[in-house]
Amino acid sequence: MNHPAHAPADNKLGWMLDETLRMPETRYAILLSADGLLMAHSERIGRDEAERQAAGMSGLQSLARGTAEFCGDPDTTWRQTVTEFDDGYVFLVAAGPGAYLAVSATQRVDMESVSFRLQELVQRLGKELTTPPRHGQVS
Repeated sequence: MNHPAHAPADNKLGWMLDETLRMPETRYAILLSADGLLMAHSERIGRDEAERQAAGMSGLQSLARGTAEFCGDPDTTWRQTVTEFDDGYVFLVAAGPGAYLAVSATQRVDMESVSFRLQELVQRLGKELTTPPRHGQVS
């Protein structure tokens, strides 16, 4: 794919992820495609680790989506998965067509504030992900 959002080497959307991490007790953020490719990452996480986590988050999202029927309707839309660990949380949210946003935080994070901030970021990312790339100037 040649879509600019799929080029993590330039990390064009990384600054948006860094803005979200200004919240207290957040650690890392990655933006990934549905097939597990890294689209962007915050500066606090290295590219290799971000790529590894993107692949894992894709699998986590797929598993969560596969349990939709347990929620009452197999065709219901997946929106978010929050996974809790001894040392914190991982928030995984839908971020537009074929894109997901993952954020890591400590156990002291304000979960409601993070969820709200992620939804704000998803709105901004959605605009960036659906804007067609510019290929030169119009004459």
